[in-house]
Amino acid sequence: MHAETTSGSPAHRGTLVAIVLASYAMIVIDNSIVITGLPSIRDGLGFTPGGLSWVQNAYALAFGGLMLLGARAGDLLGRRYVFIVGLGIFSVASLVIGLAGTPAWLVGARAVQGVGAAILAPSTLALLSTSFAEGPERNRVLGWYGAVGGITASLGLVVGGIVADLVSWRAGFFINVPIGALLMWSARRYIAETPRQTGRFDIAGAILSTLGVVALVYGLVHAAEESWLHWGTAAPLLAGVALVALFLQVERRAAQPILPLRLLVSRGRSGANMARMLFIGAAMGFFFYATQYLQGVLSMRPMWAGIAFFPSMLVNFLGAMVAPRLVKRFGHNAVLMGVLTTSLVGMAWLGQVHAGTPFLRGVALPMLLIGAGMGATLALLTISAVAGVAPKDAGSASGVVGVAHQLGGALGLAILVVVFATPALAPGTAAHVELAHRIGVALSGAAVLLALALLVVLAFVVRRPIPAKTRIEGTAE
Repeated sequence: MHAETTSGSPAHRGTLVAIVLASYAMIVIDNSIVITGLPSIRDGLGFTPGGLSWVQNAYALAFGGLMLLGARAGDLLGRRYVFIVGLGIFSVASLVIGLAGTPAWLVGARAVQGVGAAILAPSTLALLSTSFAEGPERNRVLGWYGAVGGITASLGLVVGGIVADLVSWRAGFFINVPIGALLMWSARRYIAETPRQTGRFDIAGAILSTLGVVALVYGLVHAAEESWLHWGTAAPLLAGVALVALFLQVERRAAQPILPLRLLVSRGRSGANMARMLFIGAAMGFFFYATQYLQGVLSMRPMWAGIAFFPSMLVNFLGAMVAPRLVKRFGHNAVLMGVLTTSLVGMAWLGQVHAGTPFLRGVALPMLLIGAGMGATLALLTISAVAGVAPKDAGSASGVVGVAHQLGGALGLAILVVVFATPALAPGTAAHVELAHRIGVALSGAAVLLALALLVVLAFVVRRPIPAKTRIEGTAE
């Protein structure tokens, strides 16, 4: 695969990288701020436990369901134009979220924010992929992209906790407005428009894929609130499966599908995306339930709960920075397995928490292990997922990575909400004891997702090494 363009001075490309990474960081950090602010949002607006998950899922479903259409829009309309439009929608929706007065208002605005992210995010990865030739230079930039995702996710938890405690959870959304405006101005000034392709949008595919996944997640969340036998659970689950199957049929016959099925032929790339879904599902469960444990069981204020994630953020950063050197010495696949296993051990350890767990030994140390593997894992999975893709499919391939990321988070969290709701303790058990027990079971479920991700990597990624020129620093396995 060759880049569509590698023109422009290093300074100009450096500016492009800075703008793109800053935009991606805004998306990720905003999502993390939400996680730390969940208890405050729940108390302030009166969410139910199951309803609270929709603060995250409404965003993730709109994001993941429309991302393929957003990627296609970048190919047809120009990636800079779509990048700016996505930034605008995301920023305006952030303002509306900050003003929300009811649960329905906030969830609806989060869905619109997800639409903006679905338009914006594919252009960020595609702009990087098509501005640098395949090989060490591009892999270095994609490594930064993955590192930014991991680092800013943790940073957002710290910032979100401090802001929610000292100001308000709303402030984390208001700050997106001036930042988004600055990035829109910078993109118009410093990023050149990409060539536009002729074609049309696959509206039917976008609608079917979005409705199918929304139905699946709704059914899973409803199962947590009611039961698996309730018609409100079975009906959407069956509808979701049918809609996804119909989506694949439409994509197979569409002249210009939003998901070219040829992208799924590569077992290595498909395996990397499947592993990403499982990994992000577990990571979302970690953020969602760890912050509730810190605040609901250990009675930490939001600020201190956010600060408790700082060590995880630090080792996340260090792991992402050291990963290229480790790959150069030990090989892409060996390092991928190692960092993924590190997160798995940490998650399994954290899943043992209960109401009397010592913070340092039972919470802080396993959080360190989870963070140590997070940034590097995402960077290496991104490289595996776009390796060898033809230039004409760069946008779609980037969209598939984003879809795997967002839908993995939505589906994974929905599954873990069901796991959280399943355990039953004896009547009269103290509320904080029961909450700790349920959180421990949910985090153990997240460890199972990581174990499945490791098995997928072993079966599909490690056994099919990516081409030598595609690896970080271009080293042989």
